[in-house]
Amino acid sequence: MPPVEPMLAKAVATIPPGMVYEGKWDGFRAIVFRDGDEIEVSSRTTKPLTRYFPELAEALLANLPPRCVLDGEIVIVREGRLDFDALLERIHPADSRVRMLAEHTPASFVAFDLLALGDASLLDTPQSERRAALTEALRHAEDPVHLAPCTDDLEVARQWFESYEGAGLDGVVAKSPDLRYRPGERVMVKVKHERTADCVVAGYRVHKSGQGIGSLLLGLYDDTGRLQHVGVSAAFSARRRQELLAELEPLRMATVEGHPWADWAREEAHAEGRMPGAPSRWTGVKDLSWVPLRPERVCEVAYDHMQSRRFRHTARFRRWRPDREPPQCTYDQLEEPVSYDLGQVLGSPPGP
Repeated sequence: MPPVEPMLAKAVATIPPGMVYEGKWDGFRAIVFRDGDEIEVSSRTTKPLTRYFPELAEALLANLPPRCVLDGEIVIVREGRLDFDALLERIHPADSRVRMLAEHTPASFVAFDLLALGDASLLDTPQSERRAALTEALRHAEDPVHLAPCTDDLEVARQWFESYEGAGLDGVVAKSPDLRYRPGERVMVKVKHERTADCVVAGYRVHKSGQGIGSLLLGLYDDTGRLQHVGVSAAFSARRRQELLAELEPLRMATVEGHPWADWAREEAHAEGRMPGAPSRWTGVKDLSWVPLRPERVCEVAYDHMQSRRFRHTARFRRWRPDREPPQCTYDQLEEPVSYDLGQVLGSPPGP
């Protein structure tokens, strides 16, 4: 019975040998509970997701065993690759909009673990045996319910790490064949792509404690010469937050007048370009709490991948780049992965 927290992964630098490997899906982690005609889908934080994906509820009833609990990922595919932005659009209070989106951008469920089947809990069953049971349980499953590709071949995992990125996956997850399912614990490992980019620091937000800088607002110039807001860099220590505040004080602007994102307060301006202060997809509320800086300093950040011309996750600050000029910080420096059709990923043999 819900709630059940999903088993988590910790980051490592390289793919370890002697493990079982899967792609790292870029979607909503979900635990699916089925008991006869009842379906409950819960999030990584155990919050209910069922109402946001009505088309999946029907598909899961049609494809899952009568009584089971599965761990997996909800994804939306557009033009052969994962689209996380389309998933975010589903978190909407209006049922009519959710159902409209379910029709126009239907979701899929990719299963990669089996926690219970019939009357049996599989939490204490080794990973290799759970995988075998999951493969059998989904033997006749059809789109949009999929069995995640899996392999115990290290070289295949390395190939997946390189090629799957073009389909929107952001790395590889590795599990020990003997691993028991441990809810809420970081006992798996994940290897994610990391690249670096030189970005303009054009503002900051104060840390939630009120002490120092919480995040740096990053920008890149597009081919028209306009500075686009591409994300933030955060997770600084308390000492570093204070140091950054002192370092950036000379660049602080009294008002946004003359700043590249001066129009951030106008709703329609966000349709013309990316800038901070746009309404949150989750709350619908604007974030007004950012401090403009003269866009004169450049920093190097590490990121895993981009989506819709912005960093998909929070970028990691690496160092200041006094040898770079802000106009050099353009989208041209970003490496694009070779396109890879997601249909080839989901059509792969199920493996061990």
